[in-house]
Amino acid sequence: MLSSLRRSAVALGVSLLLALSLAAIPAWAQPAAAPWAFRALAAPGTHRYPVAPAAESVRPFSQLAVGVKFSTLGAGVEVATPLSGHFNLRVGGNFFQYTDHLTTNGIHYAAALNFSSAQASIDWFPWGRSFHVSPGALVYSGNRIIANGSVPGGTSFTINGNDYVSDLADPVGGSARIDLAHAAPMLTFGWGNLIPRKPGHFIIPFEMGFAYIGDPKVGLNFGGSVCDAQQLGCRPVQSDPTFQSDVAAEKTKIQNNANYARFYPILSLGFAYRF
Repeated sequence: MLSSLRRSAVALGVSLLLALSLAAIPAWAQPAAAPWAFRALAAPGTHRYPVAPAAESVRPFSQLAVGVKFSTLGAGVEVATPLSGHFNLRVGGNFFQYTDHLTTNGIHYAAALNFSSAQASIDWFPWGRSFHVSPGALVYSGNRIIANGSVPGGTSFTINGNDYVSDLADPVGGSARIDLAHAAPMLTFGWGNLIPRKPGHFIIPFEMGFAYIGDPKVGLNFGGSVCDAQQLGCRPVQSDPTFQSDVAAEKTKIQNNANYARFYPILSLGFAYRF
């Protein structure tokens, strides 16, 4: 009887010493449990089974990240939220504007590049790390190039290789524009998870890919009157078949060049913060 009591007292003392020792160790210094560790203690009459590790769980829309970026679509802002362990939803907008004045073939142009768009993507992280593949769409696009041209009266200019003189009394003026598609599918891939699945708040995402915008829409129009070199025989450009034929040929050249952009390239570098 006394022997049994002594054994129980010793076992209890050892258990207390172990518990006190573990309590004295800081949490960061304690070893992590083995992935398939057995339960240390089990109630009498029960079996000891291995404990499986908990699967990674990410609740949809449980976190939020906001980022800024600079891309071939302009300067942008985007917001991301998780959908699951391997998927994020990302939406954003882009804006860029640039104006310039130039002269080509005797025509003075005031040109403006106006980019504004909104996009949405699903980021898929196939290996659960930084690399992602992102199908998406430009759900709105107001991207366009506009140029207004003028030719001072009495000066010459060239259209499709043919020379004309702008009328002093009715100078030649014109406009040109290229409109990109108002919506377009896109596919990108890159590195950087705006909602990292590990501790951390700052991310520098990089992305590349393309948007399929189809054939841009080109417009080219002229008004006013043209004359011969002696300022004689002036006639409105709308009623001059040779001039209109040259304008049509010039428009075709612009259209053929613009069609190279049907797969519009996307390159993007940014900075994001996960809340």
